[in-house]
Amino acid sequence: MSGDMKAIAKLFTVVIAVFAAVVAIGLMHLLSGEQLKEILLDADSSWWPFTIQNFMWVAFFVGLGEVVLRWMSVEEERGQLKRGYLPDDDALLSPALLGQIRQNIHGRRQGKNCFLPRMLVRTIDQYQLNANEEQASSMLNASLDLYMHEIDLRYSTLRYITWLIPTLGFIGTVLGIMFALNYAGVAENAQRDDFLYEVTARLGVAFTTTLLALALSAVLVLFQSMLQTREEQGLNAAGQYCLDKLILKLGYTRRSLQS
Repeated sequence: MSGDMKAIAKLFTVVIAVFAAVVAIGLMHLLSGEQLKEILLDADSSWWPFTIQNFMWVAFFVGLGEVVLRWMSVEEERGQLKRGYLPDDDALLSPALLGQIRQNIHGRRQGKNCFLPRMLVRTIDQYQLNANEEQASSMLNASLDLYMHEIDLRYSTLRYITWLIPTLGFIGTVLGIMFALNYAGVAENAQRDDFLYEVTARLGVAFTTTLLALALSAVLVLFQSMLQTREEQGLNAAGQYCLDKLILKLGYTRRSLQS
């Protein structure tokens, strides 16, 4: 997938995620009890529907959309191992065959920007420069290091969202405590019979924002950890594929030609 297509897919995913968040908020408001609505949505707030909880739900669904995008990318990367770029038999990797493999990769419309075909092209190009499989192996190792860093960069948006949600929760807690203290600081309010109830109710809402934020963030962190682990495993499998079916065969081909 090209850079423009990725940007369009990300924008489309954000729009769908925001729409899904609005629908979910509406359903929770209609179907939840009063106490649950207070915890999940802060439905009694004078700011409704522009509450901290609702903003957290929107961020959470945008994060889920990013998870879906990353999952699709991970599966595309892992699927490259089944494309059969290199021959499975013991055929010698002659210069003509290497050129054909490289041409076939560049001729593909989809998937050629994945890790495996990029590693193959780089390694083949390095080998064609000097017919030295050791330097080709060094190029493969350097590519693996770069791609591992690239994987880490791909999760920057998801990491930001997992940071944003707890931050919104803490902001909600600070605001709730501030409003409770402002209420308690008014002399007329202190004379009311429900003074203690009002103060504790405001404090309760303040702390539920942090509770909800930590729960939502924990879900996203779990998905992020699982996906990143799976993507790194896919990259390691691609590196092993290149070692077994390209680097080792290049050495075998050179020795066969010399003999």
